[in-house]
Amino acid sequence: MTTRLLLREMTLVLTAVVALVAMSPPHAQAEHEGKVQVLLLGDSTTIGSVCRRSEPDGPHLEDVIRTLLATESDLPAVNVINQGRDGEFIHGLLTGKRYDEQIAKLPGIDYIFIRYGLNDQRKRENFAENFPKDFHELIVRLKQDFPQAVIIPTTTIPYLAPEADAAVLKAISEVGAAEGLPVFDVYTRYAAELKHGPDMLNYRRYPLTSIPEQHRAWLKPYVQSDSVVVMDNRLDAHFRTLPNWTADRHPNLAGYAVIGDETAKYLAKLLRARK
Repeated sequence: MTTRLLLREMTLVLTAVVALVAMSPPHAQAEHEGKVQVLLLGDSTTIGSVCRRSEPDGPHLEDVIRTLLATESDLPAVNVINQGRDGEFIHGLLTGKRYDEQIAKLPGIDYIFIRYGLNDQRKRENFAENFPKDFHELIVRLKQDFPQAVIIPTTTIPYLAPEADAAVLKAISEVGAAEGLPVFDVYTRYAAELKHGPDMLNYRRYPLTSIPEQHRAWLKPYVQSDSVVVMDNRLDAHFRTLPNWTADRHPNLAGYAVIGDETAKYLAKLLRARK
């Protein structure tokens, strides 16, 4: 075969290859490529939707964890996916469409933090029996869908009455023991931080109709869905004497800084052990 014919054949082959590539779907760079993937599952105390509306730029829980881990030069790059949802409890997650549509198909998940119990205690009938069953079922599903992932049952934060909190923590601990999974305790750190001020880590969310009428006009910048919402104590001087002014125990950005700091420390140990 002459050089001219050989070049012609090579050109035809190359043209065919280019045509095949053009017909194929483009390769999409998956989010997990080159980064450790961390998934957060939980309720409103995980997603922090009210904080996101008040302070869109955060930093929110996933930002805190990622940023703190990035300060450790010996650790790999980490991406944190926050899949918390307001009002969510495990039975609702598993019996609805959300798990299959939004969780099961996430690519390349390496670590999964599970933090449920608060809504379960309120919404799930026969909590003491059904919550552990639900938790075990969730773990089974996660192991099937993410066989390489490290699954991390996580305690709730101080939120309910002490007895109710204790019941939730006991159930989580027993699930972890039965599954042979260490339980990540964020409750103790959060409770310790509250000793610096019992209301320093929760935002204020208060019905506008319960605010004295003469103050409602100037509070309009703080109103979300007919409630006055403020991330810190800036309005305490005016309204702390109102009944239940500080009753909402959802974390503010300072609260998520505590959760994120403790989570980053725990995860850093796991990453170093894996390394």
